[in-house]
Amino acid sequence: MEMKRIARIHTDFASKFGVPRQSGLVPQLQGRIVFEPEYRNADAVRGMEDFSHLWLVWEFSEAVRKGWSPTVRPPRLGGNRRMGVFATRSPFRPNPIALSCVKLERIEREGPEAPVIWVSGVDMMDGTPIYDIKPYLPYADSVPDAQAGFTGHTQARMVSVVLPSEVAAASGLPADKLLALTKVLEQDPRPRYQQDPERVYGMTFAGHEVRFVVQKDILYVKDIDAKGAESNELSESDHV
Repeated sequence: MEMKRIARIHTDFASKFGVPRQSGLVPQLQGRIVFEPEYRNADAVRGMEDFSHLWLVWEFSEAVRKGWSPTVRPPRLGGNRRMGVFATRSPFRPNPIALSCVKLERIEREGPEAPVIWVSGVDMMDGTPIYDIKPYLPYADSVPDAQAGFTGHTQARMVSVVLPSEVAAASGLPADKLLALTKVLEQDPRPRYQQDPERVYGMTFAGHEVRFVVQKDILYVKDIDAKGAESNELSESDHV
């Protein structure tokens, strides 16, 4: 079977480090879906605006490997316990395909790239390939009494974020981007096996390099530099 890329999504993440581990965790994060020219047809999204949420089928394009492992280390288990790859949402799979539920914000129907779909709650890097888009159906896709497996017995690691006003002001980022960044940092983007309180971490967000340290349960933002730089890489345990 041949998979055709129908679109790419554009987000504030130029690299993997810092991307939320699941869709919907940071509602403030927006993405812009731009169709490939072959699929840039207004009829293809007719009726989409009547739905509130969409399923995106996409590729872990930065996690493609030649081989595969039957087990991975989920971050919800501290990154030191292995589970079967098909019992997790790890990006390191035989076929690096992902599924995300996002909120439909609006559809741009004018302009050279139209139709362009704006969504929120994204968990993808900038430029991620999209292979399909489907509407979310509450009557079929929601299972209130579903069991959560090992994730139901663990808690997501969250931290409090200290973003000094002078650092925020010097960054030049608008208020909505600063809010989104704060919510991303609250998710504690560090790999689970890294606990060094002196280590300075860096991640790219909205064209800026964000540097921070984490001491106990508090994340301190040291600076936000518009120049940008290389950020840390994710390990295999950095997606549930």
